[in-house]
Amino acid sequence: MTVSVGSRFGAYEVLSPLGSGGMGEVYRALDTRLGRMVALKVLPDALAADAERLARFEREARAASALNHPNIITIHDIGSLGSTPFIIMELVEGKTLRELLAGGLIPVRETVAMAAQMAAGLGRMHEAGIIHRDLKPENVMVNAEGLVKLMDFGLAKLVLDASSANSELPTLTQTELTEAGNLLGTPAYMSPEQARGKVVDFRSDQFALGLIVHEMLTGKPVFRRATPVQTLLAIV
Repeated sequence: MTVSVGSRFGAYEVLSPLGSGGMGEVYRALDTRLGRMVALKVLPDALAADAERLARFEREARAASALNHPNIITIHDIGSLGSTPFIIMELVEGKTLRELLAGGLIPVRETVAMAAQMAAGLGRMHEAGIIHRDLKPENVMVNAEGLVKLMDFGLAKLVLDASSANSELPTLTQTELTEAGNLLGTPAYMSPEQARGKVVDFRSDQFALGLIVHEMLTGKPVFRRATPVQTLLAIV
């Protein structure tokens, strides 16, 4: 589905595109009921017809809406227009951490402040029994005041306790098809157990956070190699 400026999703009027966000396209929109600006994330028709992708999209909304923390993106609403599902989210005016990294090394003081906020957001998620599993610079927003927001919960996994975590089969990740069989995701930010296709817990998020902080300070991903397979091997 191509969303045009001025189109409406119920009480939400689309104003301009903001880019891609995980599996969907994200737009700036106006909540006409409350008079506030929001971000509208739409799952394209081709993906909405895929049951697995649709389930991931809905999982993102459920996982994020269950969390209330200043360092986690807020979900306001979820709905559908015909067969097109959408999520209404808090609009964060700023840049992704990936965009900030493109400008060069991030000073130590700023890195420490951002890392502390990412850790706080992850801590809240883990307290609620939710594992992000796809933490990377593209999924971290930073506003002009330096406030950090974790986003894109399409791979989030609910773990009620250790036994339930061990009973779940490995879940495929979402973004890039690698050359390593069934694995989908961003290899450079996977933990060793995720790279092996094993069940993961909150420590995978902590590992990813460490990789991100290293990249913020050095400008280089720790394990990225010439190919996804070589990257996975380096991690393992």
